[in-house]
Amino acid sequence: MAFGSLVGTSVLAEQLNLPPRATNAPGGAELIQRLAPLSLAARETELMTQVLAGNVPGFLRKLCPVQVTSVTATETNTATFFVTPDYLAIGSDEDYFLAPLSPATAQQIADALKCSLPTRKMVDAVYRTAEIKLVPEPISPSPAMTTIAVFGRHNSLVRTQLTTALAGRPLGSLVAGHKKDVVISAMLPHAPGKVAIYGWHQTNGKAIQPLYLGHSAEWVDYSQCTRLVLQQVMVNGEPRTLAEVLADPKDSVLLSDEGPLKTSRYPTNLPGLKASSSTQTDAAKPVAAWKATDAFGERTATLALPGEVQITINSPREEEFRQGKKVLLVYYALPNGNTTEQTIGKVPRPGDDWHYDIQHIGAQTRFLRGMLTNQVVVVAYLANSLQGWPAWRKQNGDRGIPALFAAVKNQFPGQTTETVLTGHSGGGSLIFGYLNTLEHIPNDVVRIAFLDSNYAYDKSLGHTGKLAEWLKSETPHFLCVLAYNDAIALLEGKSFVSAQGGTWGRSHKMELDLAEIFQFERRADAEFERFSALSGRIQFLLKENPERKILHTVQVERNGFIHALVTGTPNENRGYEYYGERAYARWIQE
Repeated sequence: MAFGSLVGTSVLAEQLNLPPRATNAPGGAELIQRLAPLSLAARETELMTQVLAGNVPGFLRKLCPVQVTSVTATETNTATFFVTPDYLAIGSDEDYFLAPLSPATAQQIADALKCSLPTRKMVDAVYRTAEIKLVPEPISPSPAMTTIAVFGRHNSLVRTQLTTALAGRPLGSLVAGHKKDVVISAMLPHAPGKVAIYGWHQTNGKAIQPLYLGHSAEWVDYSQCTRLVLQQVMVNGEPRTLAEVLADPKDSVLLSDEGPLKTSRYPTNLPGLKASSSTQTDAAKPVAAWKATDAFGERTATLALPGEVQITINSPREEEFRQGKKVLLVYYALPNGNTTEQTIGKVPRPGDDWHYDIQHIGAQTRFLRGMLTNQVVVVAYLANSLQGWPAWRKQNGDRGIPALFAAVKNQFPGQTTETVLTGHSGGGSLIFGYLNTLEHIPNDVVRIAFLDSNYAYDKSLGHTGKLAEWLKSETPHFLCVLAYNDAIALLEGKSFVSAQGGTWGRSHKMELDLAEIFQFERRADAEFERFSALSGRIQFLLKENPERKILHTVQVERNGFIHALVTGTPNENRGYEYYGERAYARWIQE
């Protein structure tokens, strides 16, 4: 069996499963500056976020085969494993940073990419196979050896040596000798809380660093790096998993010189990195298998991520993902107080909670699939145990948010994906939290839509500038804001938001700020205030409220999700009317 048949093609099998690198992603030099003042926990969160978002050099994505052979008196066995051509790096081909990591974070990244860390014997095999063998360049030991400043200095030394050593060879040739490896070892179960380090081969083939487990798992210095190994290996021409081979009393000799390994991974919940792991993608937990639903030809999968985040992905059946058909990946951040099931909606039965009948994002998605037939519409429902994104951000901060989005996008490898960011109520807080982590909004984000959810808008945090830059892109981008006059709405006879703090006030402020950059057309009638710019690519549709009602969910229920996803396109108001009767009624699940 060809190795590539494990996943369909050899190209996919021998590449890291990462999203494309964004054109505006930061390079290595910029990241070194950004990481320098951070604690270990915050630094590792940032590094993992960058990797899973695809900020990895192109040359590092194609894996290199390494073959090993075991000869006995009675038989000869061979194995081929696949490794990254260099240690894990962040940035571009021209400007990258070889990033030292703790074993817990290295393991989480490896799990997310269906990879492993190597054994000592595998590190030796990589060095023997390497086309380019660099000379170790130690830096004098000091307390500074665990700082980003020294990491950056050693990165420059290695890059300078590699530039000379390439000498006509392509970037992406297998290279070794310039770092120690974080490895897995049969000794790890007997040394809890420790990291195993090995390598830094000299030109005579001997390693400067013998297998060493004296450092705590929180020790990260400039010399130790992570080389990823694909979990799938070939043994005598047959596909096996690395963990399976390492645990095999007979075949483990191919990849381990310590005998079988009962455990071939690090724990990812080390106490010293608790602050970091609470906001990271929980790569250690596998994605639940896709499950077919009972109706509408759909399938779902669920991600359980740290910070007690739950993401439910709803997709058409697999055969809809045809070549050349783009995936429209819609991130829908749940409103405060609602479960995912309530947000998706269903036909209410006696005794059901009223929340099941106020949004119907599931039915509106099905309506959209019938309209957007040239795309595969996928919706990811983002929820958390606090049932509110403002509360979640207060507890967890913003730094880990990109990893949440990346964890979803990673479920569609090889697909051309366009992204929509949207949400209702407190869900808008997650979108602004995401913007807070970015210098530039990624180009593949084609639409941002706030469904009465832009409470967290703040020009002083750079939201206006980032949105304006994104809207000016040559790629058409769309911004839709739906809100109502909550400033005069009454709850039990009393106002409940200020004139500035509700979505009515925030939307007018947002429009006025953008009007300093774009020319808006303004229209008003008894029903709505309408503001539009860029030939309809920017739209604010603000509902008047003379009866002083609470229309917070009504805007969504009355085709609001449909409208938010097609404003500014020929599909706007086609087959539905915003704030009209439910156009999606026949698509509501029983």
